[in-house]
Amino acid sequence: MATHGSGEGSGLLYRLYSSRLKRRLTPQTVPHHVAMMIDGNRRWARQAGYPTVAEGHRAGAAKMHEFLRWCDELGIAVVSLYLLSTDNLTKRDSAELADLIEIIAELADALSHEPGWRVKHVGRAELLPPELARVLRTAEERTAGNTGLHVNLAVGYGGRSEIVDAVRSIIAAHDEQGGSLEELAASLTPEQIGEHLYTGGQADPDLVIRTSGEQRLSDFLLWQSAHSEFYFVEALGPDLREVDFLRAIRDYATRDRRYGS
Repeated sequence: MATHGSGEGSGLLYRLYSSRLKRRLTPQTVPHHVAMMIDGNRRWARQAGYPTVAEGHRAGAAKMHEFLRWCDELGIAVVSLYLLSTDNLTKRDSAELADLIEIIAELADALSHEPGWRVKHVGRAELLPPELARVLRTAEERTAGNTGLHVNLAVGYGGRSEIVDAVRSIIAAHDEQGGSLEELAASLTPEQIGEHLYTGGQADPDLVIRTSGEQRLSDFLLWQSAHSEFYFVEALGPDLREVDFLRAIRDYATRDRRYGS
């Protein structure tokens, strides 16, 4: 677990440093699955003097699109983005939520037109406004046959709810087969629960990155991140630079992963 600051970066020296960081990374040291928690959009908008926080969310969404291109360039196979929690759906101001939903829909649509990328919605579609649910479903269908970067969009997502849904799915499947509760209790395994998560069939995240200096999971991929490495960046989401990302990957590459031991 690490926390790192971020400063302004531009010009020749910045580009040289960025290139140097890339050259030192190898396919063997790059994580397979990166989870990103973009945070600080509202603070960014307020500090920039915008009348509403919508511009912060819009800038954050643009940064996430850019972040995905960085990941794709490095050969990262899977990226999970935390865009909207179930708590956000009930606790955010209605005007802010409406703007955020529109921005997420625009992002999902844009990502579904990236050549080769595959988009998957993870979360409860039934909790979302119908139009957003439709856009996410269309993005999935449009990219279903793609084999490039796999992008999980966590929208209407809660980690604890995901685990509950997985257990319910297991119970329902077992009941359909006519099994008893005793048999289910005896046969239940962590692997079985993992298969029934929204991300079932995918590798767990190797690295979880969070911007804005906050050091908490906020109900994101609770089950999947049990053995993940964590990296915290001080930069607010829209201010994230490629060099911040590359430092996170470099830091990950130097760690001795213990997987709970």
